[in-house]
Amino acid sequence: MSRIQDILKKAEREGGVHRTRALTAEGPAMGSPTAAAAATIPMPLPPLHSRDARVVQGHLDHRLVAAFSPQSLAAEQYRSLRTRVKSAEHGRPMRTIVVTSPNKGDGKSLTAANLALTMAQEFQQRVLLVDGDLRRPAIHTLFGIHDTPGLSDVLAGAATLDDALVALPQQELTILPAGVAPSHPAELLGSTAMRRALDLLRTRFDRILIDMPPVAPLADVSIALGMVDGLLMIVRAGVTPKPAIERALSGLDMSKVLGLVLNDAGDGGTAYGYGYGYVAG
Repeated sequence: MSRIQDILKKAEREGGVHRTRALTAEGPAMGSPTAAAAATIPMPLPPLHSRDARVVQGHLDHRLVAAFSPQSLAAEQYRSLRTRVKSAEHGRPMRTIVVTSPNKGDGKSLTAANLALTMAQEFQQRVLLVDGDLRRPAIHTLFGIHDTPGLSDVLAGAATLDDALVALPQQELTILPAGVAPSHPAELLGSTAMRRALDLLRTRFDRILIDMPPVAPLADVSIALGMVDGLLMIVRAGVTPKPAIERALSGLDMSKVLGLVLNDAGDGGTAYGYGYGYVAG
């Protein structure tokens, strides 16, 4: 039995994946991961200075339960997910983790934001949340961060990492917004500048969560996966079709996939949290 089928069958036994009608035909592919990854942009990356990131207060979205309701059941589910991620390390630290989903609307950005908040609170570590969704960014909205440079500006050489990093001291969290929407996001994410940026950020943060675009029909996640330690796939309870999950997983390096996270599994569909995860051994 393949690893993908093993994950899906176990998820079904736990109620983590619901069989629904298959998706309609998807749009044209954005190019193969191999071809896209080869189109790197050899731009110089500004050095990361020692001064602190800009400090902002921000107006947090009420759905960030890890900040607003840390004692709630939903927040506890994020702590459970954090524990499962920790248990999957097995001697190789998961310093950089991509958070993605099969399709848009599965709740990946909200899950990434709440998990980052939980990691910052529980571990008392230096945690960075990166908005790597250069097509439809959402992290800046969730945290009320506006009019700032971001990842795309850094990769294009228009800003330094220190210019783009935003510190939220009350949450003990640092944010790297997406920045100005680029014309070729896949090429930026697969560039040498992206790899160098992550290498520099690893020297400054203990945990880096990267909110990436949905897997279908884009190559962004496959391109970035070779630069990170692991990946979490977010699915929405009763909504994400099983064929979409299978397609999303089939195009990924399964050794990097930590597991599936069931989102929106509470009564009445109001609780966001970790419902089911199959963590790689």
